[in-house]
Amino acid sequence: MSFSQVKKCLFALNVKYQEWGELLFRLVLGLWIFRHGFDKLTSFSEKMDFFPDPLGIGSTLSLGLATFAEFFCGILLVIGCFTRFAAFNLLTTMLVAGLVFHATDPFAKKELALLYAAGFFYFLLAGGNRFSMDHWIRKNF
Repeated sequence: MSFSQVKKCLFALNVKYQEWGELLFRLVLGLWIFRHGFDKLTSFSEKMDFFPDPLGIGSTLSLGLATFAEFFCGILLVIGCFTRFAAFNLLTTMLVAGLVFHATDPFAKKELALLYAAGFFYFLLAGGNRFSMDHWIRKNF
């Protein structure tokens, strides 16, 4: 095997494989965060008085915003509809969780929220690819 063949094999990422990878990443990230939101939505009345209020806007509103982001924006992310809008809301929620609510906690407590935030930041920049409702809307309207 020549050097050029090795280089092509290692460094020539076919765009279609990248798009499949982005789709898988978007589905996994969206479904995982959706599950967190589903838990909040189904136990909203039990959590609304005790949910953390890191921004001083009230427990119920804090829970409502987190639920909206995690449940509804999680669905939007999975289907790739308004991907940047969904990613922005999810990124904001995870940054508040990781940097405000867990500000004084050890890194291990903030790690998951910041890891989610990194993924949502990617989709804020990249948007939806050809395997998204965003692409279909751009193409047809």
